[in-house]
Amino acid sequence: MAKSMVVLGSTGSIGTQALEVANKHKIAVRAVSARKNTALLAAQAREFGCASACVSEESSFSELKTLLFGSGITPLCGEDGLCEIAAREDCDTVLNAIVGMAGLKPTLAAVAAGKDLALANKETLVAGGELVMNVIREKGVALYPVDSEHSAIFQCLQGNDRKELNRVFLTASGGPFRGKKKEDLAHVTREQALNHPNWSMGAKITIDSATLMNKGLELVEAVRLFDLAPEQIEIVVHRESVIHSAVEYKDFSVIAQLGVPDMKIPIQYALLYPHRCECPTKQLSLADYGTLHFERPDFETFDCLRACILAVKAGGSLPAAVNGANEEAVAAFLAGRMDFLTIGKAVMAVAEQFSPQPLTSPDVIYAADAAARAFVRESFIPKSFIRE
Repeated sequence: MAKSMVVLGSTGSIGTQALEVANKHKIAVRAVSARKNTALLAAQAREFGCASACVSEESSFSELKTLLFGSGITPLCGEDGLCEIAAREDCDTVLNAIVGMAGLKPTLAAVAAGKDLALANKETLVAGGELVMNVIREKGVALYPVDSEHSAIFQCLQGNDRKELNRVFLTASGGPFRGKKKEDLAHVTREQALNHPNWSMGAKITIDSATLMNKGLELVEAVRLFDLAPEQIEIVVHRESVIHSAVEYKDFSVIAQLGVPDMKIPIQYALLYPHRCECPTKQLSLADYGTLHFERPDFETFDCLRACILAVKAGGSLPAAVNGANEEAVAAFLAGRMDFLTIGKAVMAVAEQFSPQPLTSPDVIYAADAAARAFVRESFIPKSFIRE
């Protein structure tokens, strides 16, 4: 059970809910970080009596220093600052809610310092693969998944023999474009893609849900977290997001974890494990839902999902390359420099054309990420729209 923690990405959706859980259960928060939301970051640091606060974008550092002046809270910035607060001696657990590859180095810093991890930064395990899991095992730290699907699987495994696991059902809401075909998505706008039917999330993750990239990344993460073969994971579209995932055992019994679609439930389980306490969310009423629906995903329409499956089967650096391609493409789409369907085309092109390299060091991960991003910029973003 976490007694003190550091929250990386504290101003985002996961981070703010994690602080709500920390407040309810009196978990001390030693440090917080944000990309550039200095006003909220400074307010959080003051509210929770943090020792330090870090902004990852150095251009926002001066503003953070001004906001924290006279508070006794140490302002930090950049990747070095993130790694410093992730390795603080006075915290038990690091909750990593940073979006994207930027979360990898702070994760490694936390693990090297012997901190338990509550992990919402799926890119750490997608890009880092077995290299990251090996370091976690070597250090003997605990890893608690925060994603609702992986938390559900983790919960369903409790009290059972791991060797008797047969397969996993990884549920997906289907996003805002469930049931649509490619011809229906040719003119999708930014606003339409950001209109998720069930979950309130940050922009990048919401776009990933619309393309089903998020589910592909979660499949890769599940392979790493639970030491599964990709073939042991079945993705099921479940539009109500009540069943967060399920596991099937050798006797074909299926155990599922259910709850309202609220991230505070898996966040709290990660922070208080193995204890279960009252959570600041609504109770589930199955009668109110009445009916739950399930269907297979559309692999033909949603290229990103197929790309992730290809990447995890190939292994090595390919998941890092596919993830980097997606991050670059999503940023371009959000900036109005790429259309929606081109996100999937770009990611699939990397999955099919890049060769996996053995993950001998973090440098291999960063090289694959950089190469994929450059490929997307050069091949899929019109030069006239590239901003200097």
